[in-house]
Amino acid sequence: MNALIDHRLRRSWTSEAADAARLPARAAKWLEQRIGQTAPGAAPAGDLPVEIPSPKLDESAAAALSEVVGAENVLVDDVARLARATGLSYLDLLRRRSPTADFPVPDAVVLPADPDEVQAVLDVCVKHDVGVVPFGGGTSVVGGVAALRGDKASVIALDLVRLDALVSVDAESRLAVLQAGVRGPEAERLLGEHGLTLGHIPQSFERATIGGFAATRSAGQASSGYGRFEDMVKGVRLATPRGEWKLGVAPASAAGPDLRQLAVGSEGTLGVITEVSLRVRPAPPVKRYEGYALPSWDAGREAVRDLAQNHALADVTRLSDGDETEVSLALNAGLKTAALRKYLAARGVARPCFLIVGWEGTAHDVALRRRETTRRLKASGAVRVGKALGESWRHGRFAGPRQRDVLMDQGICVETLETAAYWSTVDELRDDVRAAITASLGRSIVMCHISHAYETGASLYFTVLTARDEADPVGQWQRAKAAACEAITGLGTISHHHAVGVDHAPYLKAEIGSLGVEVLRAAKSAVDPTGILNPGKLVQGR
Repeated sequence: MNALIDHRLRRSWTSEAADAARLPARAAKWLEQRIGQTAPGAAPAGDLPVEIPSPKLDESAAAALSEVVGAENVLVDDVARLARATGLSYLDLLRRRSPTADFPVPDAVVLPADPDEVQAVLDVCVKHDVGVVPFGGGTSVVGGVAALRGDKASVIALDLVRLDALVSVDAESRLAVLQAGVRGPEAERLLGEHGLTLGHIPQSFERATIGGFAATRSAGQASSGYGRFEDMVKGVRLATPRGEWKLGVAPASAAGPDLRQLAVGSEGTLGVITEVSLRVRPAPPVKRYEGYALPSWDAGREAVRDLAQNHALADVTRLSDGDETEVSLALNAGLKTAALRKYLAARGVARPCFLIVGWEGTAHDVALRRRETTRRLKASGAVRVGKALGESWRHGRFAGPRQRDVLMDQGICVETLETAAYWSTVDELRDDVRAAITASLGRSIVMCHISHAYETGASLYFTVLTARDEADPVGQWQRAKAAACEAITGLGTISHHHAVGVDHAPYLKAEIGSLGVEVLRAAKSAVDPTGILNPGKLVQGR
């Protein structure tokens, strides 16, 4: 069963894929000119023998869990436990690279085979007072799968990798039920056999799971066309310490508050999602992606707002600021940079902001929608770069985690954060976050792009590059992230799609109020009275 999980501990993605993102010498030199000299670390090699404590799972609890899932599906070896100890944030990867890493590790990894076994595992953990951390693809970047134990003597990682089935398809209603452990590519393959697609493609797509998408209110890159993940969820099945909970019986309902939306986004604190009923759509026969350049951030932001408020957004609409565009030009060996700069300069665009737009659907639908989008972009002063830029982005859109591994090997601190705000405060939010990060880190590159647009506002996604402080690399980013979160508070949401986890929990009260925190705690008390589910996440304390 260990073979089902990639156990490479130093990198976020496989080393083979990371090699494909090797940093060219010219790019390394360009980065050094921008952020200063870095100190490359040792070359990564296999599983790092990080010292971890011995498992503390009580023998009677271990025996009861083995009776439920089989002894071969209760893993206590160091590699299996360490592989499910953290997510994939920059700090997670830093800690994994250190032989003296100090972070919580689960006492066991439990691999149930179906929803009934998940419920039985929770029943055992309630009886023995064992903490439970649900684990899907392990792609959280906010501490969402950290093996915290709270007040429990022991904690298990409940890995849902064996819940990997397409349960049913209702083609007439365009509904599909998928188990929580199905990963993004497999979900598309299974649905594709029925001529259908989910259309949910976040950057974590290759590893993240259906259950993880639901638990964190994920937003895919094509959410302007397909919707956010919570828009797709029509029903959900959860295992809870109080018993099984099923929600969703109709396409719409006025039978009180929509409790599906309480379960979606609950981050494993109110139950373990085992199945999700999802709205699906016919697989698109045509996919067209193009690139445009705007002469400034202001012009680009206004162009995207115009598209959003006139219902002319492409399925993918992504605007990079000048810094992100510059980095893209410097690091993307596939682009003919000199020729592109000359082409844009001749059209009055000296420091471009790239805009990626993509449409998916039938040939007629794509042509119709593209016509209106491009008409408005032309009126906004956008210069068409062409399909090459759009296709370059589409084919490289999952490269971020691999590039991060390579940059970390070069001694670079590289991390992301995101937020969202109404159009009237988007620029203030961008300026304040950039200023806060720069003040904390000093010489650095702070890139930003609009990742998702709405009629009323947009999401801002920041990527930060700076030379790693080898004396205190963890504290270096912790201080910068705290400064950014303080800048966000009061202007935007603390998270548009990364979720709350541990990192954002201190800022949740400012967003939803003390009463809102009490409501969440009351809900948790109702379904998890002894507090075994994902201790320390979402709402601090019980």
